[in-house]
Amino acid sequence: MPFQENLLAFTLAAILLTLTPGLDTALVLRTAAVEGRQQALRAALGINAGCLLWGAAVAFGLGALLAVSELGYNLLKYCGAAYLAWLGLKMLMRPRSSLAPVETGRKQGSNWFLKGMLGNVLNPKVGIFYVSFLPQFIPQTQSLVAWTFGLVGIHVALSLIWSLALIGSTRALGDVLRREPVIKWLDRTTGMIFVLFAARLALSRR
Repeated sequence: MPFQENLLAFTLAAILLTLTPGLDTALVLRTAAVEGRQQALRAALGINAGCLLWGAAVAFGLGALLAVSELGYNLLKYCGAAYLAWLGLKMLMRPRSSLAPVETGRKQGSNWFLKGMLGNVLNPKVGIFYVSFLPQFIPQTQSLVAWTFGLVGIHVALSLIWSLALIGSTRALGDVLRREPVIKWLDRTTGMIFVLFAARLALSRR
C-alpha cells in the first residue's frame, strides 16, 4: 500500500474508532457536564497520554509481549477492571451534589488527568488493538518506531479534536447540567457505565 494510502486508510479507521461511543466518551462528557471544561480537558489529556504510553509499548516491543503472554494480559485486564469498578461504584454510592469542591481545587483537576490515563493504561484491549491494528499500516521498509508514534499521534490528534467538540457541546446546557439532581443523575449514570465496562473487561477474552 503506497505511503499516502497508508495514512489515509489509517486516518479513516482512526476516525471511526474515535467516534465510536465508549468509556472515554462517557468520561469526557460526564466530567465536562458536572465538573467543568478544565477538568474535562485534563481527563481528555490523560486519556491520550495513555494512548501515547501504549504506542511506546508497541513501538519498543512490550505490546507484542503482552499479546503472547496470557498471564500478563489477564493480570492487566483484572487490574483495569478493578480500577474501573472502583471508579464506577464510587460515583454510584457517593454522587456529587455540588461543583464547588472540584472547581476550586487544583489537586482534583490533576486527579482527572491521572484517572483518564489509568483508564487507558490499565485496559489491555487498547494495547492488543494497537499491536494488531497499527502494523497493518506500517510499510515494511519504514522505521517501526517512527511510524508507530506517527500513527498514534494521528489517533491522539483526532481524539483531542473529538474531546474538545464534546466539551464544547456542554456549554449551551451548562446551567441545566449543573443542577443538583442532574449532577447526581450524571454521576450515577456514568458510574453504572463504568461498572458495566469493568464487567465486560473482566469477562472478555482475546
